[in-house]
Amino acid sequence: MIGFWIAAAGLSAAVAALVLRGAARGLTPAGDDPALAVHRRQLSEIDDLAERGLLAEGELKAARAEAGRRLLAAADQSAAWPREGLGPRRVTVIAAAAAPLLALGLYVVVGAPGAPDQPFARRVAEWKAGDASLLDPPRIVAILEQAARTETDNPELYRNLAIARMAGGDAIGAAEALRKAVRLAPQRAELWTALGEAFVTSEEGQVGADARTAFTEALKRDPENLSARYHLAKGEIADGRLEAGLAGWRAVLADLPADDPRRPVLAAEIDRTAQAGRLVDAVPQQAAAGEVTPDMIQGMVEGLAQRLAAAPDDPEGWVRLVRAYAVLGDAARRDAALKAASERFADQPRVLAALRQAADTPPAQTLNVPKSNAR
Repeated sequence: MIGFWIAAAGLSAAVAALVLRGAARGLTPAGDDPALAVHRRQLSEIDDLAERGLLAEGELKAARAEAGRRLLAAADQSAAWPREGLGPRRVTVIAAAAAPLLALGLYVVVGAPGAPDQPFARRVAEWKAGDASLLDPPRIVAILEQAARTETDNPELYRNLAIARMAGGDAIGAAEALRKAVRLAPQRAELWTALGEAFVTSEEGQVGADARTAFTEALKRDPENLSARYHLAKGEIADGRLEAGLAGWRAVLADLPADDPRRPVLAAEIDRTAQAGRLVDAVPQQAAAGEVTPDMIQGMVEGLAQRLAAAPDDPEGWVRLVRAYAVLGDAARRDAALKAASERFADQPRVLAALRQAADTPPAQTLNVPKSNAR
């Protein structure tokens, strides 16, 4: 391999020298050389003498032939390389030719030309052998994708791959992995639910046709599935069937445990939707432009909690939610969100550490936001 690079560097240097030498010759016009100007002037003077009748025909031919010969000789001499010193053209060409050779020599001295390539598969193996809690989502995805090439019949593997892709912000990739999971284990309601949630996330909260199909399949296998019921009711409201959708949401709210952090979020969403008669954003639209009010902050936090209720496999989102409740001084919701997230990510020490750190964030004394016990 090193021999190939030496040959390539030499060839590059030779080609650069030839190209730049030709370019250097062509850059300077012929008339710039004073010697050529002298011989051209002599030819002009001979023609002038002939026109005035001062040269016979034979003398004119001989004089013009001699002047032309001298002009050609001078032109050849000016095109040749200067023999005295290194002119700017020669320096340029030498530098261009020497650059590849110098670069190669520096690489041989400083670099490691004999080191073998590090294939991607080897890097994935190193990540897999290390501490999984220190890996970011893209590396976890790479490990799981490599495993999926051999374990093509493992639905749990595809579920974990979907979680990792979702954590990395790739909702479409998560849905693709979950499609494979439900094909392998169509009887598992939680896989259909996760597939529907991935579709909702990829469609920015909209419950589209694919999501509704997935949630319907989940309900066939688990009629009490809260996420599927919530999203199908949301689809009813989006289609204009307000009362039917609100009835579905109220039934979900009644089935949620008393300490479930999703209860206040869903209750607030039901109130907003009933008042507006349609689906509305969690952030109050009447807030003054550029003004951040306590109600606006509360609305943004509720919006984040609502999104996590729809797509809970988002560790960074849970960390932000726990921190937000801590900043707001809402200890009850903070602890409930911390508990729910810790149970979901119990096998990810890095996420658990981030959650604990977020829960320890001191509250902001300037915010006057109603707490969960005010309801």
